[in-house]
Amino acid sequence: MTSRPPFPPFDEASARQKVQAAEDAWNTRDPERVALAYTADTVWRNRDTFLTGRAEVVDFLRGKWERELDYALRKELWAYRDNRIAVRFQYEWHDARGRVFRSYGNELWEFDEAGLMRRREASINDVPITAADRRIHGPRPQQEHGVPFPLA
Repeated sequence: MTSRPPFPPFDEASARQKVQAAEDAWNTRDPERVALAYTADTVWRNRDTFLTGRAEVVDFLRGKWERELDYALRKELWAYRDNRIAVRFQYEWHDARGRVFRSYGNELWEFDEAGLMRRREASINDVPITAADRRIHGPRPQQEHGVPFPLA
């Protein structure tokens, strides 16, 4: 079994560290790497899709990043308690036809004692934007870690 520090129970600093690590991993767009942060039997709800286990997560993420091109994500800590963290996020992407979107969402995370996420619930809405309105271009620069992003 692998472990992923920091471990619960979380304080503000460790919760922020966990959120930034998740943002950094997702911005790699590497499904196998991202899936290693989850328990082997992780349970997900992503919009209207329900997944169980790392293999399903890898397949899901592979399809996601084949559709959501030039995906770039920002996550922000919303709340934490014991072994749970809530985040809000935004990401931008375009499809194969060139349509550009900003996706807004909230996630609820639950971790095991080894710091692996055993449950993830995500609610997400996509808003069409123009390419000129895009403001997230690649991974967050180090100097912007922890800086809140605008809601709209």
